[in-house]
Amino acid sequence: MKNNNEMIEWFRSSSTYINTHRNKIFVVLLGGEALESENLPNIIYDLNLLHSLGVKLVLVHGSRPQITAALAAAGKQSSYHLKRRITEADCMTTIKQVVGGLSFDLEAMFSMGLPNSPMQGTDIRVCRGNFVTAKPLGIHDGVDFHYTGKVRKIQTRAIEQQLAQNNIVLLSNLGYSRTGEVFNLTVEEVATEAAIALNADKLILFIPGDGVRDQNGDLITALTETDARRHAHELAARDDGESICVSHALDAALKAYANKVHRSHLISFDKNGALLQELFTREGNGSLISDDNFDELRDATIDDVVGIIELIRPLEQEGSLVARSRELLETEIGNFKVVELEGTIIACAALYPFSDKRGEVACIAIHPHYQKNGFGERLLESLEKKARGLKLETLFVLTTVAAHWFIEKGFAEGTLSDLPEQKQKLYNFQRRSKVLLKRL
Repeated sequence: MKNNNEMIEWFRSSSTYINTHRNKIFVVLLGGEALESENLPNIIYDLNLLHSLGVKLVLVHGSRPQITAALAAAGKQSSYHLKRRITEADCMTTIKQVVGGLSFDLEAMFSMGLPNSPMQGTDIRVCRGNFVTAKPLGIHDGVDFHYTGKVRKIQTRAIEQQLAQNNIVLLSNLGYSRTGEVFNLTVEEVATEAAIALNADKLILFIPGDGVRDQNGDLITALTETDARRHAHELAARDDGESICVSHALDAALKAYANKVHRSHLISFDKNGALLQELFTREGNGSLISDDNFDELRDATIDDVVGIIELIRPLEQEGSLVARSRELLETEIGNFKVVELEGTIIACAALYPFSDKRGEVACIAIHPHYQKNGFGERLLESLEKKARGLKLETLFVLTTVAAHWFIEKGFAEGTLSDLPEQKQKLYNFQRRSKVLLKRL
């Protein structure tokens, strides 16, 4: 029964996302590696669900490993330059066969309607066509890329007409030139250029792992443009296939970001339900590159009290923060800053000014799913800016668990006598909080 209750609550909470996503354009990249995953049928089921909920889908599929295998089977070995396959004329017949076969397979999967399956009762139409105009990549460093090309134009109006008719548009890594030739493109470029041309609300990129991970192996759920660029550079320097795949996805997301597609998701193609968790839950299940990670840092209002209580309650229970009643928070709400993401308070901090030009930094709390994304630093910077505006000269903090973090941010250890007199009288000797100071 507990699981049923959890399912009911999840279903109710997902209504916000359902309403938000309806009639929005999502460009979804399924690389050749994803098409070989055992989880592919589940991804198709989930895309079918998105389509049923009113999302307009442009699905872009790749074929990189399949092309490599097919060329090898035909006794042909691919050459590369600048990390791009050199596509000679005698390879194109094989490449067209491979890409065409994969496109047909995807169309077949969307055509399923078996009883007792997630596709039962669906009537999805998948549309393909010459929606991508290409041109030759040319000669670089004296190397002729032959039939390796790049995107010249996305036929936006034609795609929008198909989406308006409730069709899923299927693109591949092939493009067509005005001279009647076919060119081999990178699937990342096709997906990115399609998202930009269509002014898509989201670019969704399926990758081998759960997302981008930090040096400790922990998943980074949200990245700024700067963070994404740094990780893309680090991953590109590695030799393993997964790192290279993720670096390509990050490069695509960064290009989309630079061209006003400001929400790109990197999601695992091997994890069942990752797409739904990423799009319909607050905690997500991948890495999001977005322009709104810090845009909602603002002064708190009385309406934020409940959200702050939910955020700090676990920290109060474990003893990291001093317990605050709702009544106290309501009277002190003017001292708080919060970070709001998709209607949820995910971080908070407070500044309490004293009459002797000193101020206390307190109650810094970050939701566990959004830690290691710079929210703490941004909140502290905001509080310091506010303190300077109030003509405060010194900030202090009492902490039991975060002393090193504050020292890294310019604080230094102090003593009880460094606190304002009224704060000294309230000092809890059982907690034995460290006193840290920072001159402004």
